[in-house]
Amino acid sequence: MEDLIIIGAGPCGLSVAVEAKNRGLSPLVIEKGCLVNSIYHFPTHMTFFSTPELLEIGDVPFVTAREKPTRHEALVYYRTVAEKFDLRIHTYEKVVRVDKSDDGIFEVLTEKNGQSLRYRTRHVVIATGYYDNPNLMGIPGEDLPKVHHYFEEGHPFSGLEVLVVGGKNSAVIAALELHRAGAKVTMSYRRSAFTDSVKAWLKPVIESAIRKGWITMYWNSEVREIKPDSVVLEQDGRRLEIANDAVFAMTGYRPDRSLMERLGVTFDPETGEPTHNPDTMETNVPGLYIAGVIAAGHDANKIFIENGRFHGEKIAEHISGKVSVS
Repeated sequence: MEDLIIIGAGPCGLSVAVEAKNRGLSPLVIEKGCLVNSIYHFPTHMTFFSTPELLEIGDVPFVTAREKPTRHEALVYYRTVAEKFDLRIHTYEKVVRVDKSDDGIFEVLTEKNGQSLRYRTRHVVIATGYYDNPNLMGIPGEDLPKVHHYFEEGHPFSGLEVLVVGGKNSAVIAALELHRAGAKVTMSYRRSAFTDSVKAWLKPVIESAIRKGWITMYWNSEVREIKPDSVVLEQDGRRLEIANDAVFAMTGYRPDRSLMERLGVTFDPETGEPTHNPDTMETNVPGLYIAGVIAAGHDANKIFIENGRFHGEKIAEHISGKVSVS
């Protein structure tokens, strides 16, 4: 019987594990990819918007070469935290199902290398984030190999006709890096201008690139079809087809609620937030907790590493209190 099982080894899941271990518990973290899998899949040369102290967990200092940490520095940092606290982390093991019996015991079923595994615990923490589930456009051709929902780096697309869909930070970063790598970049955004959500130091750079004609922008437009050698856009009621070699659909991401739904978690119909106590992060299903952006519902911009990392202390404190009482 495990003290608690944490599903997801992102920064918020690791924070729960660290805080639980500090309270004498023996947490098990199960992750379907690598450690901090979402950060690993961020753009290769990405720099965080946050300063390092806002990403720290377990009171371990995050020392960086510059004011803001890079993706590489974050990977090193979270590996260091996992090693310092000797956390039990099962990577490349996917949780396929969680059941709860009448006696309050959760049974967690996983798969790894074709093998089925089974664990039992009274406490489960879901810290799976958003990043693994892109919002699809639902248009013909979206399943073509040239369509990407994640951007890593621009080099492979040098000299190609590339369309970037969207107008938030991820789309802006992708468009600028692709341009710098020599791609011929077009953007399609359904709004008439960038919103204030685009970081202050990025907005003038992308706007200047568009004004100078380095990047072609179709405002008030939507992608209607993706073909092998072109894309079809609709702008102000007219359709136009442009040459295209690759598409980056930076249309955001959504949570996978299937584990919670199966266990009986309810959701706010307006916000999409799972029903939970914000003081303990326990859901309406006793013994089931949520940590990180999964608690944000439809508004993924409400919870980041900066504030989601504090969920770990709330959860660990509540679980350790129940364990000590029993």
